[in-house]
Amino acid sequence: MKNITTAIIIAVTTLGSASFSFAQSSATAAAGANIITPIAITKVTDMNFGNVAVSASNGGTVILSTSSNRTTGGAGGTTLPATSGTVGAAEFSISGQPGYTFVITLPSSCTITDGSGHTMTVNSFTSNPSSTGTLSSGGTQNLKVSATMLVAAAQPSGTYTNSSGVPVTVNYN
Repeated sequence: MKNITTAIIIAVTTLGSASFSFAQSSATAAAGANIITPIAITKVTDMNFGNVAVSASNGGTVILSTSSNRTTGGAGGTTLPATSGTVGAAEFSISGQPGYTFVITLPSSCTITDGSGHTMTVNSFTSNPSSTGTLSSGGTQNLKVSATMLVAAAQPSGTYTNSSGVPVTVNYN
């Protein structure tokens, strides 16, 4: 019994004087951010379909390209006179972080009016670049926007404009 008691005393003494250690490790991570130049869009030139003639019996369309060329379509009631007037696709300047890509959002349609209650619809908007673009190494890109104008038969003469503008939006991808 003396051996058992001695063994218990030795075990308790050993456990009581033992120092327990647990493995511990730590690490750190750096915090950082990269602030980029915000994307911006500025109008350079308004869209203008120029002079258009329409028949009394048939309407038609005037299709303006991003290269500022125009053609007629629809029912054949529109003609483009030799005196074209001011013709041009809308042009915008985009700026931002060099090399970044962006997405272009065009309106589905807008209405232009002569101020006397006569209206025409402009739709089928297209752009160059088309749906996305990439900013140059200098952080810029030109954007041209064109559309189709719907002209009614016997459309009253006058200067038609859109006071609210044609909204074009660009966002980084």
